[in-house]
Amino acid sequence: MAREHGRWPRGRQAPCRGGSVWTTSRLVNNQQVARIGIVTVSDRASRGEYEDLGGPAIRGYFEEVLTSQWEPVARVISDDQPVIEATLKALVDDEGCCLVVTTGGTGPAPRDVTPEATLAVADKPMPGFGELMRQVSLQYVPTAILSRQTAAIRGKALIVNLPGKPKSIRECLDAVMPAIPYCIDLIDGPYLTTDEATVKAFRPKSK
Repeated sequence: MAREHGRWPRGRQAPCRGGSVWTTSRLVNNQQVARIGIVTVSDRASRGEYEDLGGPAIRGYFEEVLTSQWEPVARVISDDQPVIEATLKALVDDEGCCLVVTTGGTGPAPRDVTPEATLAVADKPMPGFGELMRQVSLQYVPTAILSRQTAAIRGKALIVNLPGKPKSIRECLDAVMPAIPYCIDLIDGPYLTTDEATVKAFRPKSK
């Protein structure tokens, strides 16, 4: 559990598909705890043939950067598009995650279908995330141009695709993390705060 810090706005609820009601956080000791989905998309990792490195790297990053309360909801799944779509839907609609971050499946190989699954369940695409992550990654490796990672809004949650390697995950999160808390504000999610010595979240000043 990340440490408690900062203020939180009032709890929010919204109707979900099918008429149910969900929140993008839960209350613990009268404090909102944001739920963040972490999805490793890998055939080998899902079969236990390969150690999941991406998921723990994402969790470690958020533990370092976030100062508001949050809890992870982790999944390790295969590269099957229907499985990815169902997992993303469940994390947002059933688990109430305000942010879902995937790792893996963003390249040009036949089994790399994470971006397709993300857009298939999206209400709104957010292409700027992928554009910035590719721009940053190209400073390190020329093959970053092969990445197709993207981001999207589903309900009151932001879904972001990340690459599979821990080093690349950190580089990409460093690039987009300043915009994530404000994006979640705009879709009526919980108020996320960051350790400004590590990553400073950008929010426009009130007039």
